[in-house]
Amino acid sequence: MVFHIAEGNRRLTEDAAAFIREADAAYDARLEEIAAYIRAHADTCPVVLLSGPSGSGKTTTAMMLEKKLDTWGYETHTLSMDNYFRTLTPEQHRLLEEEKLDLESPERVDIPLLTAQLQDIVAGRTVQVPRFDFHAHARAADTVPLTRKPGEVVILEGIHALNPAVVTLPEEQTVRLYVSVRTRVETAEGRILHPMWLRLLRRMLRDTLYRGRQPADTLQMFASVQRGEDAYIMPYKYRSTFDVDTFCPYEVYVYRRYLWEQLQPLARHAEVAGLLPVLAEAQPLDKELVPETSLIREFIGDSVYHK
Repeated sequence: MVFHIAEGNRRLTEDAAAFIREADAAYDARLEEIAAYIRAHADTCPVVLLSGPSGSGKTTTAMMLEKKLDTWGYETHTLSMDNYFRTLTPEQHRLLEEEKLDLESPERVDIPLLTAQLQDIVAGRTVQVPRFDFHAHARAADTVPLTRKPGEVVILEGIHALNPAVVTLPEEQTVRLYVSVRTRVETAEGRILHPMWLRLLRRMLRDTLYRGRQPADTLQMFASVQRGEDAYIMPYKYRSTFDVDTFCPYEVYVYRRYLWEQLQPLARHAEVAGLLPVLAEAQPLDKELVPETSLIREFIGDSVYHK
């Protein structure tokens, strides 16, 4: 699918509120369809596996689904696979400092613990869900108890959720989602912004807001992240029950407002040189017009799902 920047500019000029409202409603309708399927299969498929590359909107999509299912009376618990990461060893800390540690590898996941807990969750046994401290790169001492009751749903979201070597539950017990940006953005001159570049813009904003990184830092990690996606995530998208495009028609206009100045000093980088002409054509949109329920609030802050 291709989205034309000129069309978005026209919609924002005519009625920005209506454009934003229609875009959000379309994504909500897609998730309503998926949530209805999950509800219909909750007794036999109590676990929802939600995967996708970095910057795809996995966390917010999972929380949106949880809210819908909860509203329908299907109590839902969302788990982040990140909390099952192993504590880094001294050697891994050294490699991390030297930027030689593969942060995308499934070997970072404590697969035996994840496997045992998923089996217990399906069986209705209480588990102590771990929490990972990303500042210390270590598993925290505190845990959260979880007991799944009959008819309840568990959503496990993470980049390796569809990898059968990581999540070993029988396929017939799961509903599987692959979420990512699939739509390409096109300028009036025919320049195309590939979905991976849109996810890069998302990560730049999110990393600045939540992880203390500047756009230059996110850009430096881009090649490594892409290699990880190609090696560890993309090969398993075929296993998905649903393939979800998380593109938001008005997001590039928000990114134009908040990243334009920050990207100017980075124009020498080929990636940024390709981004700037696309952003230049977009009409800036203030994030105050974006609802707190929007998917892109995951990247620009103040999301109702992340409070």
